Amino acid sequence: MLGVLAGFFVVWSIILVGMFVGRRGILGDNARQVLSGLTFFVASPALLFETLSKARLQDVFAAPLLVAAAGATATAAIFFVIVKFLLKRSLPESLMSSMSASLANSANLGIPIAVYVLGDASHVAPLLIFQLAFFTPLFLMALDATTSAHRTTPLRFILMILKNPMIVGSALGLVVAGTGWQVPDLILEPIHLIGGAAIPAMLMAFGMSLNGSRPLQAAAGRRLDTLLASAFKLVVHPAIAYVFARFALGMEGQALFAVVVTSSLPTAQNVFVAASRYRTGVTVAKDTVLITTVVAVPAMIGVALLLT
Repeated sequence: MLGVLAGFFVVWSIILVGMFVGRRGILGDNARQVLSGLTFFVASPALLFETLSKARLQDVFAAPLLVAAAGATATAAIFFVIVKFLLKRSLPESLMSSMSASLANSANLGIPIAVYVLGDASHVAPLLIFQLAFFTPLFLMALDATTSAHRTTPLRFILMILKNPMIVGSALGLVVAGTGWQVPDLILEPIHLIGGAAIPAMLMAFGMSLNGSRPLQAAAGRRLDTLLASAFKLVVHPAIAYVFARFALGMEGQALFAVVVTSSLPTAQNVFVAASRYRTGVTVAKDTVLITTVVAVPAMIGVALLLT
């Protein structure tokens, strides 16, 4: 338990440094965008490649992937029924709110949590792969089909998945793991050094994003939606993951702890990007991202206390 708390302490310490650096403007106005770009396009793919190249495929594609799929899908489906049929929201807005309630920040916060709290970045790989390769594209397809402003072909979605640097890094790492090829040290060492920049850059950019934001300030009529989405993301999603993993798959110990913690991650920031693009559910997406981001780490500490 002390190791888990120490991991959370490390994560929050770097987040607070990022908040301080961002508030003081030490790195300039565009620092958060630069750090986010560095982690997304360069450092995180390198880290995922190195981690997954040493992983066992059965640990990535077996039970943890099933939990990631079942937990996110069930959470989204239940929330969709609530907002569509009880709160009487439009179909596009219901889809976007369901996305806010179930799509986890598996990269910017998930990778650091996996490394420092769970002890291995590969623990977040099943969730990351499921979301980037399947879950997010399905939501975007549904939003395309229900809005008149956008239409995207299946080929464009496939290309979007294949061009995602996180997917590329993960896929190459899994190929290496599956073939058993030993990457030469001369190649692996620079990859290791570049990947080492991912976590501190992620967490500092994450901390910078927390400055100056206040949730629940606009569109009071959607406060209930926001609070429900936040509760589903931080409570219902991990609860479903726990029940499914423990009683359907018989998982226990560290494996059970890992899938529940990764299910407790806050709403992904790209939900707000999607909401802005489709011009629906923007307030709920923005506020849910902020609320779950602020509350997620204390909530995960509570999960850790319950499971250890």
